[in-house]
Amino acid sequence: MPSFEICTTKYEEDIKLIQVVMTKMAAVCNIASGFKFGEPTSRFGWTFLQIYLDQELCMGIEDKFSDMIKKCKGYKPDEKFTNFLSQYFESRGCNVKVKMVND
Repeated sequence: MPSFEICTTKYEEDIKLIQVVMTKMAAVCNIASGFKFGEPTSRFGWTFLQIYLDQELCMGIEDKFSDMIKKCKGYKPDEKFTNFLSQYFESRGCNVKVKMVND
């Protein structure tokens, strides 16, 4: 299950937006949910939280948004996917940083 770390300075606002964005993204992919959040931790004014994506949701996102993902920066598919998520959240009003976490 791929996981990403999301960093925000406005946790209360952004977590609600991210929940809505991910729910809509899962719906576009015809998946009931497909994601869950870890416990948030705060340091230096930033809040960090993990988001875990089911393999099915990842494959759905890669399928439905392949054109957008291909245009993202990065050499590796993981980098492109991570940059896509960042841009997607940002375009929906979430000013967050996203990075892939290798567990």
